[in-house]
Amino acid sequence: MAGMAALQGAMASLSVSAPGAASTSSFWGNRLATYSAPQPGIRFMVKTCPIEMRLKRWERKKCKPNSLPVLHKMHVRIGDTVQVIAGREKGKVGEVTRLFKHNSTVIVKDLNLKSKHKKGTEDEPGEIVMVEGPIHSSNVMLYSKEKSVASRVGHKFLEDGTKVRYLIKTGEVIDSVEKWVKVFKEGDSE
Repeated sequence: MAGMAALQGAMASLSVSAPGAASTSSFWGNRLATYSAPQPGIRFMVKTCPIEMRLKRWERKKCKPNSLPVLHKMHVRIGDTVQVIAGREKGKVGEVTRLFKHNSTVIVKDLNLKSKHKKGTEDEPGEIVMVEGPIHSSNVMLYSKEKSVASRVGHKFLEDGTKVRYLIKTGEVIDSVEKWVKVFKEGDSE
């Protein structure tokens, strides 16, 4: 009986009346009289995700349950000097300018150039522009300018407890505070 009374009360509060009549339902823009707070165990978070995607229309990527793409860990970072070990640009050395973690590709400055045809407008004519194309991260190796050798990357802890990357062949430490300050300043200026 108590359940029927509660159901009838809930139905009465949701009934729709004419626009001119006083109503407690939210159908005509008035707020509902009752408010139910979310349960204490449930949290709602809104996160902005600055993921840069360059997917083709036919590409399908594995997604996590929240519909964001699975991002792969990569052995290179922005600002690293790398040598291309496979493909048309094999043996050339350049600096990584952009990373695409959803498909494990990198863009190396002045390598893998492709021609892009830009359409003209009323003000300016069309032109053919050379742009850098992506290279898969498995086709590049970190490069030491001092010793002129390509090497795999290793991880170790310094005396002060910071984890850094280093080149296995030469022992040269890649990560340094000065390098990251330079990379972030260049990123802010663009």
